[in-house]
Amino acid sequence: MMPPCLAALAAALTIALSPAQAQTRWVMATPYAENFHTQNIRQFIADLDQGTGGKLQVQLHNNASLLPMAQIKRGVQTGQVQLGEILLSAYANEDPFFEVDGVPFLAWTWPQAEALNAATEPYIRARLERQGLTLLYIVHWDAQGFYAKSEIRSVADLKGSRFRAYNTVTARMAELMGATPVTVQLAEVSQAFATNVITAMFTSAQSGVNVTAWEFTRTWTNVGGMRTRNAVFANTRALQALDAPGREALLAAAARAATRGKELAKQAEITQAERLRAQGMLLPQPSEQLMGELKGIGETLTAEWVQRAGPEGAQMLETYRAALR
Repeated sequence: MMPPCLAALAAALTIALSPAQAQTRWVMATPYAENFHTQNIRQFIADLDQGTGGKLQVQLHNNASLLPMAQIKRGVQTGQVQLGEILLSAYANEDPFFEVDGVPFLAWTWPQAEALNAATEPYIRARLERQGLTLLYIVHWDAQGFYAKSEIRSVADLKGSRFRAYNTVTARMAELMGATPVTVQLAEVSQAFATNVITAMFTSAQSGVNVTAWEFTRTWTNVGGMRTRNAVFANTRALQALDAPGREALLAAAARAATRGKELAKQAEITQAERLRAQGMLLPQPSEQLMGELKGIGETLTAEWVQRAGPEGAQMLETYRAALR
């Protein structure tokens, strides 16, 4: 007969090694510091922990501390990490559908942004699936506006400026406005303004707060512009290796993150704009002339996007526009 102490030890080992107690550890890479996207991810991870009873643990590496933006998608594909977050339009060179939400003035209001998301999500999901990735959820950024040292009343006010571009479509927008596009990453914006490398930029209130834009600009003119999206996805093989309850918990947490993220983005439009105002920045209403000129530029950029995207792009665009009628 086994001594009582050994029997207790055996029982403890049986419990520790039982399938019910097995723990899976994943790693997630994101390129951002603390903003509403990162806050949403932290809650997503907490939901996962609770939903799986601690069986799925995710270690988050944010602020590009593990992988820079350009390497995150490949890192998830190869299994270097199991979860990743990217700005979709940063991968525009891979596929036009990754950049469509970054086409200025294709979708510049929330209803338009949500309709564009619904129209494009199946195409994006299919493309990621072909690359061994499973799309979990998508969250928009807040509205975009012009940062400059003086108010922008018309496109002519940007002519000749050195305009920050962060992808091909914003570079093209600068050209159509008569500005000179200069590629500058967000982390380098402050120095670029200080050294006159750039004199204007187009980004969200959240990003302006992140780089303390009041130190080098005076005005932010919110024109909506576009609401680009961040995508969170998983390595498909890693996802399939989870047990059924684990997969269900992951997808449920992702669904909550999608809903929560939309509300956080809408809140950020208000709260982050107020933070700019509190620092002494001016937030003028865009003029009708400026909005009319920008929408005309948007039509040109949209037509150019359709040429790149081909028949699927034209089909998607028709679905999007039909939803707005």
